[in-house]
Amino acid sequence: MNISIILLLLIVALNFSITQSFQHPLDPLSPKEINEIRVIIEKSHLKTLKNLTYHFVDVDEPEKDDVLHWLSSSSSSSSSSRKTKLLPRRAKVVVIGGGQTRELVVDLSKRLIVLDHVYKGHGYPPLTFEELLQASLLTQKDPRFLESLSRRNLKGSQVSCLPLTKGWFGEHVSTRGVKITCFYRNGTTNIYARPINGITILFDLELMKVTTYMDRYRAPLPKAKGTEFHSRPVQPGPSYPNITNSKFSIQGNLVTWGDWKFHVAFNSRAGTIISAASIFDGKENKYRRVLYRGHVSETFVPYMDSTEDWYYRTFMDVGEFGFGKAADSLQPLVDCPGNARFMDGYLVDAFGMPNLLPRAICVFQRYSGDVAWRHTEIGVPGRVIRNGEPEVTLVVRMIATVGNYDYILDWEFRQTGSITVGVGLTGVLEMKATSYTSMDQVTEEMYGTMVAPNTIAINHDHFLTYYLDLDVDGNENSFMRSSLQSERVRRMSTPRKSYWNVKKKIFKREAEARIRLSSKPAQLMVVNSNKKTNVGNPVGYQLITGQPAYSLLADDDYPQIRTAYTKYQVWVTPYSKSERWAAGFYADQSHGDDGLTVWTRRNRKIENKDIVLWYTMGFHHVPCQEDFPIMATLRSSFELRPTNFFDQNPITYKVKS
Repeated sequence: MNISIILLLLIVALNFSITQSFQHPLDPLSPKEINEIRVIIEKSHLKTLKNLTYHFVDVDEPEKDDVLHWLSSSSSSSSSSRKTKLLPRRAKVVVIGGGQTRELVVDLSKRLIVLDHVYKGHGYPPLTFEELLQASLLTQKDPRFLESLSRRNLKGSQVSCLPLTKGWFGEHVSTRGVKITCFYRNGTTNIYARPINGITILFDLELMKVTTYMDRYRAPLPKAKGTEFHSRPVQPGPSYPNITNSKFSIQGNLVTWGDWKFHVAFNSRAGTIISAASIFDGKENKYRRVLYRGHVSETFVPYMDSTEDWYYRTFMDVGEFGFGKAADSLQPLVDCPGNARFMDGYLVDAFGMPNLLPRAICVFQRYSGDVAWRHTEIGVPGRVIRNGEPEVTLVVRMIATVGNYDYILDWEFRQTGSITVGVGLTGVLEMKATSYTSMDQVTEEMYGTMVAPNTIAINHDHFLTYYLDLDVDGNENSFMRSSLQSERVRRMSTPRKSYWNVKKKIFKREAEARIRLSSKPAQLMVVNSNKKTNVGNPVGYQLITGQPAYSLLADDDYPQIRTAYTKYQVWVTPYSKSERWAAGFYADQSHGDDGLTVWTRRNRKIENKDIVLWYTMGFHHVPCQEDFPIMATLRSSFELRPTNFFDQNPITYKVKS
């Protein structure tokens, strides 16, 4: 080998080493890493397992302290950052093979499986697209199903069947399965508007065949007329004014905008994950930590129909299917405005292969016409002073299409230091066929609203639980409630008789911090009592909640047992790397013996600790005719707002050069 080739190889190796040292430890797995994981597993002792399928593949994140140390070191000069210790690059993989669920940790640097654990608890990992597709196709070939279609005079070529998770209702569970529901397209692309009622189909995902089939009755099939929906031609988006600090940059997964910097990742389960969000304090001339990790943790969507065709429809979309797996490629000028920049994502199929999802996430600046601040002053003699700034925000958006519903998921960063987390619900209602064509004919419980002749849209809830690992100016935080209480005026010479005062309480343990929101006014805050403002207030971030919805199901109802945490909107736990999924990791057919409700029974200390805030955003949806055939977006949000975090309004600080 000549000297030039040796030098070239050395340069390549050096550049690779430097590139690797700058890789963010929370970056999602690359296609190359996904392929390496599959090869490592295929060459391991697991190669003899029959029908090995991949159900979860993600970064096995390093310990939080190590990540924070890495972030601190990498933010220093480039020469010192090259000395930063490389964190282990590992992956958490859940596979099913040989009738067993196995949890693996794959070390990519060592090219070894360093952990292989057989999971024997209740519940199963997320379903794969491939097995759901097979369940649908095989069901449509079942002779009993074909006979049912024949009795109804329906063409098999016009039928679509969808597998739905079947939940758990106290029975002994020994196998993975789904229930199949079918629709008749003929004349419409809105399949949910033409359900084929009265057929119960249980499909075994291990045997890959229909194991239970019942055909009880034939309700009239709703007509196709009036069920279609089509978008109007897309018009160019509005122009965006040239506003100070309007630019944002994306380098890899790192986003910087104005005074904000944060990391964006795409995960097959949660979808968008926001990490290491910090804001620059112009007065202190440094970045200050706000949010270490934030994402959707779980959803709960129970339908309020207790009949045989519907009782089991109590979905946990994140744990059973995955918001990331359900993510849709975003449409420019429809899902995201013309000034958006897009980030791709990668998903892993059942065979361990990486699949590109183009435009999984978009990032854009939004100028909505709102006012960030303004004031007109007439108290200065001879002058009228008008001043203010428009509200300009940066939005990180993803859309998950889970069956009939589309979830628009936003993280919106504001110049004031606030983060607004928004959810929009749109798509198509879940409907059932009925013999009634008018409300005047109804003589029984409907469980919903008649939205068209022979068509009932079922009442249901949406609960989205967010995992919010706030690090307000550091790890040692506390959770505080400031209650507003009426007081009577005593021993005063003025005519006032009452006022309200603020009573603050720091919660010491988990049981105290479990909160069901009420009409009584109060502020909920994560504070750092070890850090004070210039006048001595503890720095903090306030949780400004949305509408106070919580689950109305009975405590002993099986779906509620599995998602007991939805009885309260707010929970606080001490940070634990293993506690991220509110209903437990194995949500499909789970029994409610893992997750947020179970963890908090230990009643651990949460005062002056590294704590995690859990907030559940809820919607009680009583459908109406305006939701048919397509539903206008229903929105809600909550806000994480700085409260005594800065010494003054950060917009008034001198802009950082």
